[in-house]
Amino acid sequence: MRNIEVHTLVVGAGQAGLAAAYYLQKQGVNFVVLDERAAIGEVWATRFDALRLFSPAWASGLPGLPWSGSKLRYPSKDEAAAYLRDYAAHFHFPIHLGQRAVSLVPATAAGYMVETAAGATYHAQHVIISTGAYTAPKIPSFAADLPRQVQQIHSSQYHRPSQIAGAGPVAVVGSGNSALQIAADLASTGQPVYVAFDEKTGAMPNNQLMWVLLKSTGLLRLSRSNFLGRFMMNSPEPIVSGDLQRLRSYTNAKFIGRATGATPEGALQAQRKTTPPLEAVVWATGFQPAYNWVKLPIFDATGAPRHQRGLTDAPGIAFLGLPWLDSRGSALMGGAGVDAKFVVQNL
Repeated sequence: MRNIEVHTLVVGAGQAGLAAAYYLQKQGVNFVVLDERAAIGEVWATRFDALRLFSPAWASGLPGLPWSGSKLRYPSKDEAAAYLRDYAAHFHFPIHLGQRAVSLVPATAAGYMVETAAGATYHAQHVIISTGAYTAPKIPSFAADLPRQVQQIHSSQYHRPSQIAGAGPVAVVGSGNSALQIAADLASTGQPVYVAFDEKTGAMPNNQLMWVLLKSTGLLRLSRSNFLGRFMMNSPEPIVSGDLQRLRSYTNAKFIGRATGATPEGALQAQRKTTPPLEAVVWATGFQPAYNWVKLPIFDATGAPRHQRGLTDAPGIAFLGLPWLDSRGSALMGGAGVDAKFVVQNL
């Protein structure tokens, strides 16, 4: 078993963790970044094939290193993975891969102890948890009502249409951009697709002008502590109008409203209609907190971290990469640097 002592330990080498590494390095702090994966960017690389960044390259950079190539493009998931690998290599961050944190507890002396599944033990005065915007798939309870022959996968497990075993009707459940993109991916094969989407969800364009306006007006930086920021945070997340229009262009994609239940015969019930018996269901229904490994009293009744701009009541413990950690930009690659700088400077 390895025992490693550092001043600051960053758990998670995604965009938020790498942004934290950048500012820790600038301050000359002795730090290490842990990640459970075998390679930097693997989370992006293993997402569904059609996925692209929500923001153009010029608005998606981490601090200190802009994207190469066309700044106007919306990078693919593989380009995002390559950018994170290049970013880590460019700054020579001390990253320990294949180290899944399984326990974070107060140390007997000052600071904290983190143990990993690989048998390493890290002792640190400060720990920045940047494992992503929640990691446990969230699936509605009525999914259990579907019979065994209906294939069920969460969007985090979906990669391409060939994963669906048959050619019969399939449903995609969710009211976010991932649901629309996955539904269009499936509909492009000609397979009947039932889209359980809440059509009250707002839509907005995703073009260069919109990003210029978002950046120049500061809307992405509005804090959740601000009245307008709180209003935005408590409103449904808008989807990309172009993705919605593309999906509507497929005549084999049928919108059925928000899903409300399922039947033992294999149908999905929704606000507008009930589907025929389905071949499969893709649950693009988001994620929930999964911090059982953190043995500290810093969570609310739902399991979400209690924090102010990422800083918790536990001295030396902070979070990064959460939705609305401070602003709408907190969950975007281009917004990771702002939060990371604040946390590193104030931890």
